Amino acid sequence: MTSSGTNPPPGPASYDGGEGGGASAAWELLLPAASAPARRRGRALQSALRDAVRSGRLPAGTRLPASRELAADLGVSRGLVTEAYEQLTAESYLRAGRGAGTWVSGAVRPAAQGARDLSPRAPGPRVVDFRPGTPDLALFPRGAWAATHRTVLDRLPHSSLGYPDPRGLPELRVALASLLARRRGVVADPERLVVCSGVAQATTLLGFVLRERGEAAVGVEDPGSPEHASLFASTGLKTLPLPLDDEGLAVEPLLRSGVRAVVTTPAHQFPTGIAYSSGRRGALLDWARRTSGVIMEDDYDGDFRYDRAPVGALQGLDPEHVVYTGSVSKSLAPGLRLGWLIAPASMTDAIVARKRTMDLGNPSVDQAVLADFVAGGGYDRQLRRCQRAYRERRDAMTEALSAHFPGVEVSGISAGLHIIARLPERFGPQDEFLRRAAAAGIALRALSDCTAGGARDSTVRLVLGYAHLAPAVVEHGVRLLAEAVRHGRAPQAPAV
Repeated sequence: MTSSGTNPPPGPASYDGGEGGGASAAWELLLPAASAPARRRGRALQSALRDAVRSGRLPAGTRLPASRELAADLGVSRGLVTEAYEQLTAESYLRAGRGAGTWVSGAVRPAAQGARDLSPRAPGPRVVDFRPGTPDLALFPRGAWAATHRTVLDRLPHSSLGYPDPRGLPELRVALASLLARRRGVVADPERLVVCSGVAQATTLLGFVLRERGEAAVGVEDPGSPEHASLFASTGLKTLPLPLDDEGLAVEPLLRSGVRAVVTTPAHQFPTGIAYSSGRRGALLDWARRTSGVIMEDDYDGDFRYDRAPVGALQGLDPEHVVYTGSVSKSLAPGLRLGWLIAPASMTDAIVARKRTMDLGNPSVDQAVLADFVAGGGYDRQLRRCQRAYRERRDAMTEALSAHFPGVEVSGISAGLHIIARLPERFGPQDEFLRRAAAAGIALRALSDCTAGGARDSTVRLVLGYAHLAPAVVEHGVRLLAEAVRHGRAPQAPAV
């Protein structure tokens, strides 16, 4: 063993010889490794020692037993212990002094215990959560998905479990291209479709490619999705908020901005619910053609329409100037992390190259399951099921608001998974309204949270999600909200 000095480091009492209860507990950690099959015993012993140091069960300054004694205690050969000591000394887990034994070094910081859950949640106790963006996860078709999963695993050749095409499995790209052309009017060439980890990854892929092309900023809708700014910032791009009017993104501010890329949600603008007018869609495409610009179309909830005919994708009018993105996050579940991007021919190769270096492609089995689910009609059935459920919940929301907040104005209700509610002035000011709602355990998102400045006035304007809540829960939550803001006290109700 190599020597890093002759003086052992100070520390707790020696474990040499197995004396003391602490010593016995520490060496018991190594017993499963000692009983491993002979071919794996050496590596298992090394791994167990590493874990004991990382976890803090063997703290810095602990003197280890002599190799002969530990080998006898564990019932293994002395050579295995000696080899383990030498390997972990080389990795700086241990220190060895000539004639002074082997010690746990101070170079390793014990790992924190457990793993933190960083998934989004409302702060504090929650009675009901009206924040938008989440579908009803209980509607996920577990049985049909599991059956498709079994079928796919029985059919997939071994070669399909290797590194996938970074664009995605060919069968999934073909299935999605057919689906998007049929349902959304997209010009969908499977060769230009890239399977992504949701629209979030599609956004960052586009951001990296735009940055490589020399762009410094991207225009975003104001109000709009707060996530767009952070995603583009991760690629080195700034975002420039651009105002809306009653027809969609205002063209004059866009022309003055000087940007050559802009993000839009034209089928159902988030959060206002505007469907871009035909004139505004044409004006945006004219801008893109004149400036050689790029429009990213985030079709985040394009399949959910209740009181109006579906609005076709903007991309179908000019596929060479529009990057189309979408996902199954609202129709199936965001946890699947499956989405898509269809790029102009001039950008496809660069996007695919970036996708390859980012993650080498999405999981093959999940892609194959979705391909079968789409091709076999399961995805269409799921959309019809969600459509019926979400329409009923939309109606429950509007009825509850009218009953408990007389004079409320609602908009954006003919599509999507959320509505905008503008409450009468007597329910303001907004800051006090939100404070009382939070004290009652009711999670809300104000419309001002989706604007660049975040400025609030006295009028209460809310973005209310309903898709994840059963109709009875919607009515119950709106009633409790009304009680809380009128009386300023938290309602006594079980969490839902």
